[in-house]
Amino acid sequence: MDNDQHDESPRYEALAVDTLAARLGDVHEVASRVGGDPASWEIREVGDGNLNLVFIVTGTAGSVVVKQALPYVRMVGESWPLPLYRAHFEYYALVRQAKRAPNIAPEVFYFDKPQALFVMEYLYPHTILRRKLIKGERVARLGETIGQFCARTAFRGSELSLPSPEKKQDVGLFSGNVAIPAITESLVFTDPYYGAEMNHHTPELSPVVDELRRNARLKAKVQRLLMKFTANTETMLHGDLHSGSIMATDTDVRVIDPEFSQYGPMAFDLGMAVANFLMAYFSQPAHRQGDELAAYQAWILEVIEACFTSFDAEFRHLWQTERTGILFPRALFEDQGNSADDACDALLEEIRLDALAYCGIEMHRRVLSLAHNADFEEIEDTALRARLEARNVLMGQALIMEPDAVREIPALIELAQAYNRQDVL
Repeated sequence: MDNDQHDESPRYEALAVDTLAARLGDVHEVASRVGGDPASWEIREVGDGNLNLVFIVTGTAGSVVVKQALPYVRMVGESWPLPLYRAHFEYYALVRQAKRAPNIAPEVFYFDKPQALFVMEYLYPHTILRRKLIKGERVARLGETIGQFCARTAFRGSELSLPSPEKKQDVGLFSGNVAIPAITESLVFTDPYYGAEMNHHTPELSPVVDELRRNARLKAKVQRLLMKFTANTETMLHGDLHSGSIMATDTDVRVIDPEFSQYGPMAFDLGMAVANFLMAYFSQPAHRQGDELAAYQAWILEVIEACFTSFDAEFRHLWQTERTGILFPRALFEDQGNSADDACDALLEEIRLDALAYCGIEMHRRVLSLAHNADFEEIEDTALRARLEARNVLMGQALIMEPDAVREIPALIELAQAYNRQDVL
């Protein structure tokens, strides 16, 4: 699977539709799955993200996806250079996710380290979840699957489960991924709260934005959460778990694109995912009306509730069945006739509170920082967009300022419904 022959590999060269077949046609892991004469392969460049080249390659035997890092941020250009090694860490993350949350991450068939590319499973007929949410399509067990994914990767990537030497070695490996966490630290935690150069927001939203950025207590709380993010290596994160990093059919859910993977707080991925479902919820009045709107928003709230309840249930199950690491060892609890349930309750409470706060930060950055999401961005009526974004921003602020006010998940649902009724602008 791996090609790590640095000395024998050619200098890095970005792929193109007309060069891919010649460069990968003799790679067994690719050719055997695509089939036929490489000259006849159908190759489409489909990368619509911010960073990478992505190709779908189809032949007589099937299709694969080829993903290659570019030496700069694609959405900005060569003025923002970015190291190619980020592809290495995405590959490492995919391999680990496949073990920790089987059948949710795509399978990787081939990895070429010097060329910063890998070849992986083509998910078909899956489509990007964000498009499905904008179109009003439903996905069975969406919340349950994402909750399970977050719980399994959080638990199994931590010293609750992993042998301590293995986990510490992995933290050391991922600590080499310097550039990608720096993007998260600025674009997510810092830039939304001042006039950073690459920020942009809907003009009509400015009164809400100005008031938000004057809130010193809010900014202090966000910076405390950034301290947790930078200093905490509890588990391996996906790092960018939004609705564009999830692909789905009506009945199957898969998680892709862990290129922002690093070790960090257990709560982070859960908070990011829920934030994107909340943004889908708040954007819906621009995408549908009447009974259809009410029913679809109600379904999204069910997805959010299922994320939390599924995370909780799966984490508790793993606590009982896979707690083999150095943390909360059975020697201190069950082996002495003590229950560890209270310790689990307390840890899950801490994760829930942090997840709600990270959720609020993600709700802010997606409308105030550089990388926005289509749920709001494709609303052509900017006055309407701003009204919906304002509800999102203010709920995000409430979650950051007082996550402990949301004592139970039904209270989170009620809070979303309350902000959905507000007309701020």
